[in-house]
Amino acid sequence: MASIDLKKITIGQIPGAPSDERLIGEIFAGTKYKAAYEPNMEDYLLCHAAFVLPVAFACCKADGDLKKRKGDTAYLNRMIDANIEGYRTIRNAGHEILPKSDAEFEGDAYRRTCLRFFKLMCATSLGKICASDHAMNAVDEMSTLDRDLKRFLRDWG
Repeated sequence: MASIDLKKITIGQIPGAPSDERLIGEIFAGTKYKAAYEPNMEDYLLCHAAFVLPVAFACCKADGDLKKRKGDTAYLNRMIDANIEGYRTIRNAGHEILPKSDAEFEGDAYRRTCLRFFKLMCATSLGKICASDHAMNAVDEMSTLDRDLKRFLRDWG
């Protein structure tokens, strides 16, 4: 997906691999891009999938037009429920919830933040830029992500 801040990227390593943090720092030094180094990329990507897939399904259900969902708070809350369920399973399987700002995902503040973000995404072109264009044009990627996350959730849920 496109990033809201196109000058920031999260990069990391797979478990057991030597750290590439210094190399990544050198690659991005002197550029306009900020590389956030994540040493636990496996958990970061699991959590990313748990957040992204409900959004991707919303895009598909709305035929790529998230503006159709902007006033449907009940639907947006179901998206948040799906995200939280995924996070809960990831945590219960012994993985870390990342980014760390999402660690308190079961609290009211997380729900309010997500709801505000989803409403903004549905009411503005942010949804098209950050979600719909990618979800609707990367069907194989979304299907693979869905299959793999379902397998993880089934095995650990």
